[in-house]
Amino acid sequence: MTFNPGSQLDTSQVSRRSGGGMGGPIKVGGGIGSIAVLILGVILFGPGFINQGLGEGTNYDYSQVGEQDSGPSLAEQCQTGEDANRNIECRVVGTVNSLNAYWGGGASRLGVRYHRPEVVLTSGSWHTGCGAASSAMGPFYCPADETAYFDVGFFDQLRSQYGAGQGPLAEEYVIAHEFGHHIQRLTGDINRAQHGDTGPQSSAVRLELQADCYAGVWASNASKTKDAGTGEPYLQPLTASDIRSAVSAAEAVGDDRIQEKAQGRVTPENFTHGSSEQRETWFMRGYEYGDPAACDTFSAGRI
Repeated sequence: MTFNPGSQLDTSQVSRRSGGGMGGPIKVGGGIGSIAVLILGVILFGPGFINQGLGEGTNYDYSQVGEQDSGPSLAEQCQTGEDANRNIECRVVGTVNSLNAYWGGGASRLGVRYHRPEVVLTSGSWHTGCGAASSAMGPFYCPADETAYFDVGFFDQLRSQYGAGQGPLAEEYVIAHEFGHHIQRLTGDINRAQHGDTGPQSSAVRLELQADCYAGVWASNASKTKDAGTGEPYLQPLTASDIRSAVSAAEAVGDDRIQEKAQGRVTPENFTHGSSEQRETWFMRGYEYGDPAACDTFSAGRI
């Protein structure tokens, strides 16, 4: 999906944080009030991350972690849609701008008020409200600090290791998926996957497929979502090639595809994110309906 060159990027919606040393293991489970702390990502990190024991979330002092000081700042390098078309970090900024603009109104279809998540570009290892994290985990959303974390190096891995197709919408799908988890945080649906169940019809898979569906909803509306500063859409209309790119990314991170690559066989009873077919189906449902109300995976008989 191509950005309109004249779009004005708002880099205040994204920050960079330099990686530091690892602290204790990631906390999966625990509490911010009645909300359990989860790590929610577009790929399967493995049971060591997904199913660790319950415990309290960990708070960190981010004043000790500053913006990376090498190279130009985001504000210097990411100013227009043209920058987003040629620079991956700027593409993240532009996609975040578009997502925030869409969900600012779209969340009302789900009966909730929208507020923006934090978005952080980082690499190496770092601390989050859910505990210590690293680039090896892939992109993820932490409900404890309402922050989506991205190492942009993952997007190359998405193609080279997972087999996703070329095209920027594959990358934008990943970002939109993590925003989908933020919407689930706002609606409370995030609490519906706290039972530790796995399998193709599990609450864990329903949560992930709903986030895929929300990504499709955004994609459907992206070329109509306007930059408040210019009055023009951030993004140009999708092409058939764009859709193939996004679908290939959704398929590439299916549990069956990843299990086959990692262990040479598929074990559906261990699914936590959904099969390639499920992920494609729910992304396309969101895209075709263009309405987040169509993404109720928890009420569907079978997914």
